Amino acid sequence: MSQTRNESTWIDKLARLGYTAKGIVYATIGLLAVQAALGNGGKTTDSKGALGTIAAQPFGQFMLAVVAFGLIGYMVWRFVQAIQDPDHKGKSNDADDIVRRIGYGISGLIYASLAFSAIQIIVSATQSASDGSKKQTWTARLLAQPFGQWLVGIIGAIIIGYGFYQFYKAYKAKFRKKLKLYEMSDTEEIWATRAGRLGLAARGLVFVMIGFFAIQAGRQYDSSEVRGLDGALDTLSRQPYGPWLLGIVAIGLIAYGIHMFVQAEYRRIRA
Repeated sequence: MSQTRNESTWIDKLARLGYTAKGIVYATIGLLAVQAALGNGGKTTDSKGALGTIAAQPFGQFMLAVVAFGLIGYMVWRFVQAIQDPDHKGKSNDADDIVRRIGYGISGLIYASLAFSAIQIIVSATQSASDGSKKQTWTARLLAQPFGQWLVGIIGAIIIGYGFYQFYKAYKAKFRKKLKLYEMSDTEEIWATRAGRLGLAARGLVFVMIGFFAIQAGRQYDSSEVRGLDGALDTLSRQPYGPWLLGIVAIGLIAYGIHMFVQAEYRRIRA
């Protein structure tokens, strides 16, 4: 019994550190984008670019090492969610539950890759290849396969669907059910809800754009059409009223980072 309790405590701490690390990454992306929108330096970048920015700060290698450990923690938590269903969202024979578990597993792999990139930066003191160029390489490989255009298009449609799911989550604010609201003041609860909704909506918009770029790549048989998070933000900045659009989405990404910090502090972690 005590062993189970100790394991749960260990996973609890690792999960909370993971949410904190994810929050730092998104807040960094948002802050850099805000600076770009205001014309005060900054840049539109993705998660790996944010890691490089963290490494370039005073004591950056140490900070990045902490973030890398946190990302590993988030990876472990995602795999725990995929295997054990700690939130008790469904049954093993439920199709929706299976899809959800697969999603958790994919998320775990993505953050494993991000943690590996952070470790690479620490070890080599140089930033690894951009996420956008890697996406284009993988897209080119997919396009070269039989029915490659359809595969890329389907992936794009799935990404767009995930983006709209983020909009749904923002509208319903179901994340509140996972939070220890009784530990918050009324003001904290209001702002935690607002940050969560704004952050999820901004993230949803970015995913819809990324999915649209993937569909374009499939339609035109051109892997260079693929864009990652940095490409989506850069595209926003080039539109009419671009700095305003970029600034709004950037604030949303900062809000998503804050949402992750709230998750780290108040989320119910059951393992």
